[in-house]
Amino acid sequence: MSALVLTRALLLIGDSLAFRKVSQFTRIAPSQGQGNVRFLSGSGSLTLASLGLKNEVKTVSANEKNKLEQGISTVEFPKSREKKRVSGSKTGFVREKNPVDISTAPFSAKSFSELGLPPLLVESLEKEGFTIPTDVQAAAVPTVLNNHDVVIQSYTGSGKTLAYLLPILSRVGPLRGESLNGHETGKKIDIEAVVVAPSRELGMQIVREVEKILGPANKKLVQQLVGGANRSRQEEALKKNKPAIVVGTPGRIAEISAAGKLPTHGCRYLVLDEVDQLLAFSFREDMKRILDHVGRRPGAGGRESNSPLLKRAARQTIMVSATVPFSVIRAARSWGCDPLLIQANKVVPLESVTPSVPVNISGTSSTTSSSSNVQVMPDVQSLPPNLQHYYTISRIQHKVDTLRRCVHALDAKCVIAFMNHTKQLKDAVFKLEARGMKAAELHGDLSKLVRSTILKKFRNGEVRVLLTNELSARGLDLPECDLVVNLGLPTDSVHYAHRAGRTGRLGRKGTVVTICEEPEVFVVKKLQKQLSLSIQACEFSEGNLVTVED
Repeated sequence: MSALVLTRALLLIGDSLAFRKVSQFTRIAPSQGQGNVRFLSGSGSLTLASLGLKNEVKTVSANEKNKLEQGISTVEFPKSREKKRVSGSKTGFVREKNPVDISTAPFSAKSFSELGLPPLLVESLEKEGFTIPTDVQAAAVPTVLNNHDVVIQSYTGSGKTLAYLLPILSRVGPLRGESLNGHETGKKIDIEAVVVAPSRELGMQIVREVEKILGPANKKLVQQLVGGANRSRQEEALKKNKPAIVVGTPGRIAEISAAGKLPTHGCRYLVLDEVDQLLAFSFREDMKRILDHVGRRPGAGGRESNSPLLKRAARQTIMVSATVPFSVIRAARSWGCDPLLIQANKVVPLESVTPSVPVNISGTSSTTSSSSNVQVMPDVQSLPPNLQHYYTISRIQHKVDTLRRCVHALDAKCVIAFMNHTKQLKDAVFKLEARGMKAAELHGDLSKLVRSTILKKFRNGEVRVLLTNELSARGLDLPECDLVVNLGLPTDSVHYAHRAGRTGRLGRKGTVVTICEEPEVFVVKKLQKQLSLSIQACEFSEGNLVTVED
């Protein structure tokens, strides 16, 4: 009799262990008439406990079991700790994740200390005037701290850069908290974080943000590796300063890595900022090398170390963009390990996002042209909330003069005007300067020094109108910008969102004006429908902006 009882007990234990290894997160079968998976919802805010900052393992009570049987399911992830895995004669570390209770309720926090950041980092933020986290920062920081691979999606100017920098700086550098992975606090180690940006401007902007938080004494802990700068000097700085964080463009990072002067095999964080741009065909080879070498630990798991899953688990991958087309979803599933999609008001598994039309990894549609790209969320949440959108009709030869009247009518002090062709920029600058309006052009053909000088003059108010192409649509953080003008129509809703995001940053008010010809009005209407926003028709009369009937 005792043998029978012992056999049954062993079977129950085996079933329990098998159930716990079935999936990364539990999907409870729904009751009749309900969908496959439903997440907890409510009117309250997400709490830090719901994002897995507690250490105890959650058990399911009888009441919770009854709720689950009624069709309400929770999504949980394995607990975070550094777990040793032995394969053959070699030992490695496999990163596990903390549990996250996912809800559609907005997450809110009144201070950065509530997000689990170390006191030194919070103190540094307060010195720089950062006291209250934005919605996307409040949602992203605890999730990244819990070791999840993530895709951060929020409108331009919502604070996405700090959303991924803060959890990294809480574990890397002099402002970090308790020691991790056996390293003593403050001990110098190899490169721990690599941040990849598609443009030099965005890369330098990220470097400035890191330097601002670290302070003048620790500026050498971050190193820029952008194209257009002297490569030999960058390599010398890497050897001399031994930075913990590297920020750069794909080409230069891959170039120095191929030369054997960028040791990133032990890197813990890989950040892909503006990831939808990094999927471009021109970055394909460089991105492949970066993904193969950053965070890869040779021999960590014996012969099994060649497994793509183990390569991904060896690092934490963070992808960031204001817009998330299916090309990003597809890349995230390939490059990350069970990634979560983070937005300002929710955190959901990426697997739960189902686009309606497949898109190739290069970002082009598998059916027709690039204009048919289907975004997962092509609505107003990709845009800053405090924007006013207008369009006005003008002949092509009068567009620059319409721009000048628009600037005067709105009394704008800091204006970014977009054109589709670089050759048009110089002529537009000449026309504005001839009418007494300070203007300058910014494009990729200019040297790094010239571009830096122009941006400095623009920030200081010496230049009122900055005429540019798509170069400035991403990465330029100019909070003073109060007006964006489209002299050339954006190619799609994604480009419109990134252009518009140059103004209205961090809750400020801003205006977006599109100057188009009569036959182009249908494009504006199409953008309006895709982005679910109102773009009003207007005219400039007697120094004022006057809205008119369509």
